[in-house]
Amino acid sequence: MSTPLPPLVEPAAELTREEVARYSRHLIIPDLGLDGQKRLKNAKVLVIGAGGLGSPALLYLAAAGVGTIGIVEFDVVDESNLQRQIIHGQSDIGRSKAESARDSIREINPLVDVRLHEFRLEPDNAVELFRQYDLILDGTDNFATRYLVNDAAVLAGKPYVWGSIYRFEGQVSVFWEDAPNGLGLNYRDLYPEPPPPGMVPSCAEGGVLGILCASVASVMGTEAIKLITGIGEPLLGRLMVYDALDMTYRTIKIRKDPSTPKITELIDYEEFCGVVSDAAAEAAADSTITPRELREMLDTGKPLALIDVREPVEWDINHIEGAELIPKGAFETGEALAKLQVDRTPVFYCKTGVRSAEVLAIVKKAGFSDALHVQGGIVAWGKQLEPDMVMY
Repeated sequence: MSTPLPPLVEPAAELTREEVARYSRHLIIPDLGLDGQKRLKNAKVLVIGAGGLGSPALLYLAAAGVGTIGIVEFDVVDESNLQRQIIHGQSDIGRSKAESARDSIREINPLVDVRLHEFRLEPDNAVELFRQYDLILDGTDNFATRYLVNDAAVLAGKPYVWGSIYRFEGQVSVFWEDAPNGLGLNYRDLYPEPPPPGMVPSCAEGGVLGILCASVASVMGTEAIKLITGIGEPLLGRLMVYDALDMTYRTIKIRKDPSTPKITELIDYEEFCGVVSDAAAEAAADSTITPRELREMLDTGKPLALIDVREPVEWDINHIEGAELIPKGAFETGEALAKLQVDRTPVFYCKTGVRSAEVLAIVKKAGFSDALHVQGGIVAWGKQLEPDMVMY
């Protein structure tokens, strides 16, 4: 085993009588003890997002006695969050996630100083914000923010714990460009380039087993505590992969990639990650219709083929009347093209309009120049035309 890293945080001067009572189960662990608890008290940890991964991580870091916790979050609590975002409750629906998280933390540990940053993390505010903390925890669910967090952490000289989840799988690692003993590496050493747009579905499109968040976030929180107190061997230079269905944890070594370009400035991350591919954006430019325009086309009896490109499990929840289900994968393999009728205008929709734009590009390339897709997908259709529609 390699030597543990030195503790990230200096110990606080003392623990009060109340703190000794509260943290007694920590204090009697020889490796952690009074010294480790004083370091936790002095630590400032910034958590990006009070969502699936942020929720359990925040609760446990607060319970563990991290003195200052910052939360970057500008969203509000939605009913669909409650299946996994356990820091929020039924009465918080519609409230600011940051405020809801702060209230839950106060209930668990009133000794924690909670700082709210209710704004979107951007290239012009990230580095300055990161400099105010010892350690960053990144539980965000999109590639643009992940690369921004990584690059800002490099420029601010801070370590960060990264986690990600999808369906039944999770990944965790620690990235720290300035780590001692030549151990430095960053997220770009593992993932030099974002995946092509549309390749990796988001949690909103692909789903996530709620309880998986607890497993992954608890590992992230554990890594944070290890770094702060200097105990054990952190996941720096290792990627932990968790499979809930097989119930396996395995770690893969990550090395510094000499070809990773040096990070000297922040960039436009939306553009770098291309939320939709260039082909899809180009195809959609003059072939996008609104839900209302679709309604009109259906009412006037225009010859069209309305095609739902989501997955069968999504179709079972809701779909537009008169549509046919042909999942996006069937267009990618080409087998679905034979099902399109030449005398009808194909109109595609998905959940929010990302997958349907990708399908549109494939179909136009195959010669169906009149094909269309629905802006905002079935979510927009429901909001604008069928407010009673069951939505997921």
